[in-house]
Amino acid sequence: MAGTFVIAQGGGPTAVINQTLAGAALKISRRYPGARVLGALHGVRGVRDGRFVTLSDLSEAELRAIASTPGAALGSTRDKPDAAYCDLILKGLRAVGADAFIYIGGNDTAGTQEILAEASGGRIVCVHAPKTIDNDLVENDHTPGFISAAEFVAGAFLSVDLDFRALPGIYVGIVMGRHAGFLTASAAAWSLDEGGAPHLVYVPERPFERSRFIEDIRATLARHGRCIIAMSEGVSGPDGRSLVETLVPPEMLERDPHGNIRLSGSDLAQAVERILAEDLPGKRARVDTFGYLPRGNVATVNTTDAKEAFEAGAFAVEAVERGGGSVTLQFDGEKTVYGLVPLAAVAGKTRHMPEHFLVPDENRLSDACLSYLARLLPRKYAVARPFV
Repeated sequence: MAGTFVIAQGGGPTAVINQTLAGAALKISRRYPGARVLGALHGVRGVRDGRFVTLSDLSEAELRAIASTPGAALGSTRDKPDAAYCDLILKGLRAVGADAFIYIGGNDTAGTQEILAEASGGRIVCVHAPKTIDNDLVENDHTPGFISAAEFVAGAFLSVDLDFRALPGIYVGIVMGRHAGFLTASAAAWSLDEGGAPHLVYVPERPFERSRFIEDIRATLARHGRCIIAMSEGVSGPDGRSLVETLVPPEMLERDPHGNIRLSGSDLAQAVERILAEDLPGKRARVDTFGYLPRGNVATVNTTDAKEAFEAGAFAVEAVERGGGSVTLQFDGEKTVYGLVPLAAVAGKTRHMPEHFLVPDENRLSDACLSYLARLLPRKYAVARPFV
C-alpha cells in the first residue's frame, strides 16, 4: 500500500513522543516508497480543520532531529471526541485520501481510535501508538515517555535527600501521574541507602488519611531526623475523592476547560502546607509541585526510552498491515517486545500500580516495586554517602 498515512499526537507532550513520530514516518518511507505522510497539527483538531504538514517531504536527517527534541512537534490537543466530533475527523481523513491513521497518545487517544475504526467500517486503518509519562496503559509493562520522566523524578528526590541530610526538615514533592502511582514511585529508584528518600510514598492506589499522614511523619522524623515524601497528584481520601477536592473549598478549585479538577496545580501544595503548619507547628517544611518539569525535560531524555519510542512508531506501521489496533510494550524476561491488541482492550482504561508494589499497611514501596524500577531505571550516578 503506497497511499496516504496521517499521523497525529494527542495528550501531554513527553521527552520522546517525537521519536514515535519519526519512527513511523521513516518506516513508512522505507516500506512504502512514494507514500504520502501527513502530520496533523494539534492532534485530531488539525484533522478536523484540515491543518497538515507533509512529513514525507522531510529528509531523514530532519526527521531524526525532530525525534531527538522533546515536546510534541506537531502540537497536541486535549480534545475528547464524541461520535459527532469523530464524524468530522473522518471527513478530514477522507478529504486527504487517508488509508491509515496513526494516533500517538494515552488511553483517551486509544478511545478516539476505537470510535474512528468502527465508524470508518475498516476503510481507514486506525492504529494507537502508546505514549504517557503516567505509565497507566493496560496491556503494557511500561509506556514510552515514562522512563525519561521517571529519571527526572528519581534524580530530583536523590538530590533533595542529600540536601535534607545537610539541613534536616520535612519535604513533600507532588508528582504527576493522574490516577496511577508509577511516576511517584520512581522517586525511590535511586534511593541512596536503606534510610534514603523517599521515606514515605502516597499514591492513588492507597487512601490518604490525614491523621495517619501526621503519624507517619512523626515516626520518620524520630527515626531519621528528616522526612522526605513523594506524593501523587491524584492521591485520594477514603471516600474516593481526590485529596485536593477534599481539602480545597469548591470555589477555589482549579479546573481545566472540560471541567476536570486540576490535580497538580497549586491547590494541593497549599493544602498540604496548611496540614503541616497546623498539625506539626514549628517544623521546617517545604512542599513543591513538580508539575510539568518531568514531562519533557531536555536534560533527562533517557536513551532506552527514546529507542523504544522510536521502535513503537515503526511497529505502528506494521500494525497497519495487520488491520490496526493498539501497540503495546511488554517485557519477555530479557527485553522489551512489541505487540498489538484490539483498541477496545486499552481504550478508556487505567492501569494502576499492583497491590504487591506496596508494603501492606504502610506507605512504602515493596521490594517487587523497587525491582521493577531498577530494571527500567538503572542507577545513573555514583553518589558518596554523607557523614550525616
